Amino acid sequence: MPNRPKHSEQTRLDEDAGRERNWSRWGPYLSERQWGTVREDYSSDGACWSYFSHDQARSRAYRWGEDGLLGITDRECRLCFSVALWNGNDPILKERLFGLTGPEGNHGEDVKELYYYLDATPTSSYLKALYKYPQTAFPYAQLVEENRRRGRDAPEYELEDTGVFDGDRYFDVLVEYAKAAPDDILIRITCSNRGPEPARLHLLPTLWLRNTWAWGRTGEAYWPKGRISDAGDRALDIEHASLGKFRLACDEISGVTSRLVFTDNETNAERLFGGTNTSRFTKDAFHRLVIGGDAAAVNPDREGTKAAAWSELMIAPGDNVVARLRLSSAASSGTPFDPAFDAMFALRIAEADEFYAGCRDAPLDDDARRIVRQADASMVWSRQFYHYIVEHWLEGDPAQPSPPTARCTGRNHTWRQLWARDVLAMPDSWEYPWFAAWDMAFHCVAMARVDAEFAKHQILLLCREWYMNPNGQLPAYEFAFGDVNPPLTAWAAWRVYELARGPKDRLFLERAFQKCLVNFTWWLNREDTQGNNLFTGGFLGLDNIGVFDRSHGLPSGARLEQADATAWMAFYCTTMLAISLELARTDDAYTDIATTFFEHFVNIADATNRLGGTGLWDEQDGFYYDQLSSNGMQIPLRIRSVVGVIPLLAAETLDDDHLRRIPRFRARLDWFLANKPELARSVTLLDQDPTAQRRLLAIPTRARLERVLAYVLDEDEFLSPFGIRSLSKVHREHPYVLELEGRRREVRYVPGESTSGMFGGNSNWRGPVWMPINYLLAEALKRYYHFYGDAFTVECPTGSGNRLNLREVGEELERRLVALFQRDVAGRRPCHGNSLRYANDAEFCQLLLFHEYFDGDDGRGLGASHQTGWTALAGNLFELVAATRAASRRNS
Repeated sequence: MPNRPKHSEQTRLDEDAGRERNWSRWGPYLSERQWGTVREDYSSDGACWSYFSHDQARSRAYRWGEDGLLGITDRECRLCFSVALWNGNDPILKERLFGLTGPEGNHGEDVKELYYYLDATPTSSYLKALYKYPQTAFPYAQLVEENRRRGRDAPEYELEDTGVFDGDRYFDVLVEYAKAAPDDILIRITCSNRGPEPARLHLLPTLWLRNTWAWGRTGEAYWPKGRISDAGDRALDIEHASLGKFRLACDEISGVTSRLVFTDNETNAERLFGGTNTSRFTKDAFHRLVIGGDAAAVNPDREGTKAAAWSELMIAPGDNVVARLRLSSAASSGTPFDPAFDAMFALRIAEADEFYAGCRDAPLDDDARRIVRQADASMVWSRQFYHYIVEHWLEGDPAQPSPPTARCTGRNHTWRQLWARDVLAMPDSWEYPWFAAWDMAFHCVAMARVDAEFAKHQILLLCREWYMNPNGQLPAYEFAFGDVNPPLTAWAAWRVYELARGPKDRLFLERAFQKCLVNFTWWLNREDTQGNNLFTGGFLGLDNIGVFDRSHGLPSGARLEQADATAWMAFYCTTMLAISLELARTDDAYTDIATTFFEHFVNIADATNRLGGTGLWDEQDGFYYDQLSSNGMQIPLRIRSVVGVIPLLAAETLDDDHLRRIPRFRARLDWFLANKPELARSVTLLDQDPTAQRRLLAIPTRARLERVLAYVLDEDEFLSPFGIRSLSKVHREHPYVLELEGRRREVRYVPGESTSGMFGGNSNWRGPVWMPINYLLAEALKRYYHFYGDAFTVECPTGSGNRLNLREVGEELERRLVALFQRDVAGRRPCHGNSLRYANDAEFCQLLLFHEYFDGDDGRGLGASHQTGWTALAGNLFELVAATRAASRRNS
């Protein structure tokens, strides 16, 4: 065992932040899916799923990125490494994850593989992930055909349903990476036979250069063709114009000598299009060699831009085989596989244990700590290289066929300034391998306790001039950058500022605030179309929550005034007010802008509650609703959904002891309250005493808050065993129906997979529990408690007779949310549904998936299976729940 170095993971983070050592140069930045993305789509109709399919991916060079199986790459995706496999039965070499496209799945796009992100440190000094590979033929066609046969009312047909894991006839392929130095990466691949009989496995650790040379462009990031060649003694030499020289060394595997094979990362135009290949050796050569026996597919000169170490392994039942490799700069010295190799893995694992033990302050039990660590690690694994230069994409490339003319006026054509070539936190590593503005906000808050510097970088990056539109709009997501996501970047910056360890980073907060000012102005100018402080916004990420597809035009030019868009803007105001007051403590220049946000808030709150009489409030029902303006009529859309709960989120307390340190703001506030009584109604004074020490800015009054919470905490309405549903359960028996212009529209409670294709196949905000809204609501309830204290209690659940203060209600929501991942008395975790394998199988029971959303009745995980973006907020929630329990024990 080598002497323990003085630098731990936190020291590496500090060195990386200070640019002393480039520890984050390499990481799990290789996408799990590049095919089927908008970036790779050069079609005339924008049908990205069919233009670049999974079948084509093995033979077609990518333009904008790369993908692989549990792989790594450098932060500019120049050199990539991943694992390829063949079980002797599959029709194709397993080089990437398979899944259904949006049109194929009965509930939209869906990965059909079993893989798990088990561990990761922020600098990727240690990474661990697991892939479960069936020993029988992978059922590609069966998965496509059965899901195509099923309708929207049926559940998805999953890989486990095909029976390929019956009898435990599968391999566990565990991939680990450990960094001995920033450019010295140790790789360990452990292949285990879980089946009852000996089984053959072809293992091909694969290394390749991203194709940057075939497009006819020069300039930044269009490097000339590099070279991978045989260095002798089971090693590969790599030369790249920007990255420099590297070497991959391959150790002998249990007496099996690997065969080095070479080809080029070039398109097989002959196979795909009946054209002429630019290179004799193409991207799919290893598939043709291993499965088809085509020895001529690989380069006999033993060089190219893609190479692999091919080993054929026979693994006994219950046994495992370990492959060891080492990727390092050519300047590295020493014996690659001496005893220090495994010792370095042990050291990095111990350091990872030490790091994660200090990340969370609360006393977590062993199971909770495992869950939180997998959530945090999955956030690291979801960092992926994202490359999309919209200007080049619209124009096409000189060496390629010209794109269709319609492209110049089609998707994203008003975002020509967007120039992305960065490592970004993706919502899901397969289903959503692209960023989304409001997802990113939640990712950063989830990361704040583990890697605050990366979280800050992500917030500021999205606001930079090469992402933000010159008009101030933030890009939503690559399918339509011009769509509108809820404006949560300011909230993310504020929370990261508060949650990050160490001294408060005021420079970061100030930089984020300045950019959010520009974005806030865009919202005011573009989404308040009537100038009445009621906002539209359209889609807002809530997909099919309403009776209309809000991303498209409404019937006969009708106008929709949205309770959620308006409330998000009020929330934006309270967040920007809180930030500006914090900055005003040391810089009086922020005092004036603080008063501006205060006045914006009271105007929005007043319009929400009173414009035209009652605004968006429905006195009869005691709930906030969207309002449709059509032919001179105002029609409240009486759908009880989270649209009407979001107004509760905009709540901020102004404490007198804080305001005393900002006298100019305090004076302006006092003047406003005295001279604008019609607007001052939106400011609640404690005990209605003008001399009170505390003031509450909130949309609902106390009475209205109580009425809305009666619905929210009713188990026959919103409250499920696992958090707040996105749509009230009452709409199961009483769907909302709107008859307009001879057309019937209906919204019905659906706890699980969507039965509506509106705005995407797997959209569902009509019943399931969504982590981000619940997280924000629990936060808001605690802010209300800060103002109202123990004097304000509500029944929780409604009708139970059990009264809780609002802090306790927030804590109850947090407890229900973490219950999604905890074992019940039968050993089952609700997020895994009825799966006995996850409950009873020792090889599965500690594995966690963090789904996109959860069934509103039973908590079963749904949608994207690796949505360790906003669902990684579970890590923060476990910490909060543990802290609450510890405090309760101390006070008992």
